Amino acid sequence: MRKRSVTVRVARWSALHPWRAVIGWLVFVVLCLGGGIAAGMNSATTEDFRVGEAGRAEALAAEGGVQLKPTEQVLIRAASGRQGRQGRQGRPGRLDEARAEAAVRDVTARMKALPEVASVAAPVRSADGRVLRIQVELNGSEQEDQKHVPPLREQTAQVAKAYPDLVIEETGDASVSKGVDDQRNEDLKFSEAITLPITLITLAVVFGSVIMVGVPLLLAITSIVATMGLAMLASHLLPDTGVGMSMILLIGMAVGVDYTLFYLKREREERARAGGRLTSEALVEAAAATAGRAIVVSGLAVIVSTTALYLARDVIFDSLATGTILVVAVAVVSSVTVLPALLVMLGRRTERREAKRLAQGKPVRAYGEKGPGRVWNALLAPARRRPALTLCLSVLVMLGLALPALTMNLKNPARDSFSREIPAMKGYDRLLDDFPEQRVRHLVVVRAEASQAADVRRALTALDRAAQADPLFSRPSGAPLLRSSEDGRTTTLELNAPHPTYSEKAEDSLAHVREAYLPATVGKLAGVETAVTGEVARGVDYVQHQNEKLPLVLGFLLLMTFGMTVYAFRSVVLGLLGVGLNLLSAASALGLLVLVFQGTWAEDLLSFVSLGGISSRVPLFLFVILFGLSMDYQVFVVSRIREAALNGVPTRQAVLDGIASSAKVVTSAAIVMVTVFASFVMLHILEMKQMGFVLAAAVLLDAFVIRVMILPAALLLLGRATWWPSGAIRRAEARAAERFGNPAEGTFGHPSEEAAAMAPGQRAAGRRIAQDR
Repeated sequence: MRKRSVTVRVARWSALHPWRAVIGWLVFVVLCLGGGIAAGMNSATTEDFRVGEAGRAEALAAEGGVQLKPTEQVLIRAASGRQGRQGRQGRPGRLDEARAEAAVRDVTARMKALPEVASVAAPVRSADGRVLRIQVELNGSEQEDQKHVPPLREQTAQVAKAYPDLVIEETGDASVSKGVDDQRNEDLKFSEAITLPITLITLAVVFGSVIMVGVPLLLAITSIVATMGLAMLASHLLPDTGVGMSMILLIGMAVGVDYTLFYLKREREERARAGGRLTSEALVEAAAATAGRAIVVSGLAVIVSTTALYLARDVIFDSLATGTILVVAVAVVSSVTVLPALLVMLGRRTERREAKRLAQGKPVRAYGEKGPGRVWNALLAPARRRPALTLCLSVLVMLGLALPALTMNLKNPARDSFSREIPAMKGYDRLLDDFPEQRVRHLVVVRAEASQAADVRRALTALDRAAQADPLFSRPSGAPLLRSSEDGRTTTLELNAPHPTYSEKAEDSLAHVREAYLPATVGKLAGVETAVTGEVARGVDYVQHQNEKLPLVLGFLLLMTFGMTVYAFRSVVLGLLGVGLNLLSAASALGLLVLVFQGTWAEDLLSFVSLGGISSRVPLFLFVILFGLSMDYQVFVVSRIREAALNGVPTRQAVLDGIASSAKVVTSAAIVMVTVFASFVMLHILEMKQMGFVLAAAVLLDAFVIRVMILPAALLLLGRATWWPSGAIRRAEARAAERFGNPAEGTFGHPSEEAAAMAPGQRAAGRRIAQDR
């Protein structure tokens, strides 16, 4: 007897001991969550985010204690003033000098008394003299600044209450960061509120049973809960950046429901084929031999693909990869362990109900699986009748969608792109209206011997003069913003520019400093180390870092995708085809992303502010996640085709039957995934919008164009060459021809013959279960 796979053995044990399996799973979930809560979350520090020259500059400045610290700005203006465009406050009236000075003293005293505050600067007037700005520098790093915001806001609110004739508000890096995080949390709740009802409706349409709808959701939710605990434990090895939990929710709901869906569908098919002749335990074991193996292979494909993100050497991608890998692994475990137990429990309930109906002389439920339906038959008709034409036209359409990707401009999302629904962002806009030089801060960092300190300061002063003569920079009055470390070895110069952080002018101003002014001044001193940082520098260096890592990550991804496909189906042809189709769907999705988000025409429609480009993390994230998720469809669809071909069905008929039999469940899985991803388009964070849009578009194209048009057409044209170099299909067809005659005559592929061919194996499984019981 052929040795059964681990998947089948685990499912068999679960079927024989359902209560043990269910209780064991719940204990596992509780232990994971409890262990995670006990260990706590280890969050990434400022050092973990450093990349390129900007990261080197921050390290040098931090070592000397002269790094850029998070700052808050308190604005004071007269209460009168007309309303400006886009809801912004209009130009304020003239300040009552006595009242304004009193408010400044009150703000300064209150802020200096807070332990969260490092220093409070003297007030600065706007160019028209109508607004006062007080800069408050905070203690700690940028990763800790959010917890400092509430005490400062409270003090600002008390001052504002004491001076009702003035408008006193607070904004700044910390306030904006906290506002973004608060908004992200609200957005995720909104996304869940949308996703769950649509998922319920989709599952209800597929299964027509409230109980069966609850099974996928139960497993998906418990898998997510267990993964959250594991992610907390994993954060002590790879620090969490705050995006890992979002990824667990995003991917966990999608794959958790998908894997359960595929298993449930196959169990129902086996039940329909058996016609009540086999026990629930035997049916679950039969489903485990096919769907169970496909789930494991698919999960491994997603995990292996996602490991490519670690090659990016970026703490954010590390968090994304860790969250994705953990939730997929847990979803696979739940599908092959506790799901068989739940199916047996439901199956026994059905058997008892039908036995009772028989005893009462009532008719029992007629078993039978519906075909793909008219819609799917119509969708599959072009590939079935004219595969060559269908393949060419479909590929041309996908390539046309991909064309805009050639003009893709990668940007690092910055503060200017955040939603204006965040109160701190409204204050930020008013700050920049009156103090435009606050938009961009470049920090030039110089490390030298203490004996060179005077020369360094003279060179930096010369650099400052050169920058002030450049129209790309602001021209604040006063001495250069120079700071030196206590040991005199590290000196910094702060330069300002009045441009949006993601604009070309802001990047040009950085290039002028790095490539012209710095080499012409400080760069002439012997033995000094220089670097430039700031928000623009971080963004530019991050994009460059991603571009350098992209070929390595993409090469690894292509190799792993090819290897997993060859391993799963023993076919080099399918491996190459899978890689090509994944590239095609990813490129088409990127093209749509550029078309929608790089321009401004969809800003009002989707509520975003265009960067004039695409977030630098999105393409790499898309390639990795899509290559993994598309393997779901690849594995489940091609597994059905290969299974039929190994039973002797000619390849052409196996392709048509396999596509048709998996059509409903693949469509349902795609709808669930698209719903989950598309809900992120309604969020406020631009990067999340882009990720949700591109993944939803990619899955939609993959499910309805790649798997319905291109894949079947290509397989029909390839015929038996699909399986090269494996000879298993050829031998299976030869054996079938000897037993039943010429396969080309259409002997195979009909439900009656397929049921007859499968029944003996199922009866054997039933006998094994019965003996064990």
